[in-house]
Amino acid sequence: MTAPNADPMNAPIVHFDITGPDDERLRAFYADVLGWSIDPKGPGYALVSTGDGLRGAIVEGEQPSVVLGLGVDNLSAAVDHAVAQGGTIVMPPTDNGWVTKAQVADPVGNVFTLIQSAKR
Repeated sequence: MTAPNADPMNAPIVHFDITGPDDERLRAFYADVLGWSIDPKGPGYALVSTGDGLRGAIVEGEQPSVVLGLGVDNLSAAVDHAVAQGGTIVMPPTDNGWVTKAQVADPVGNVFTLIQSAKR
């Protein structure tokens, strides 16, 4: 089903975060099982390259989770659209020095990250 106002959400998957309490074990697992390149950036955080251009991160955290990062052309409009459809803001639009992003939960609580696409 296509959303009637899908313009704010041109949202390909551009990033992912895999989180868990033993990030070193996760790094070894994904490198071995899937052949991903893992680049540790410090305690509790490593960048991941899947080999087909998709990048992500392995992050140390208390609870296991996988969060998809979706690229959007207009971050503010995408957040507003998600909220209008029953989502809730988990993290408002934030510039972390690398990207500007927000996190939204869907109506049942699944969290995803909206990432402002680079201007073309």
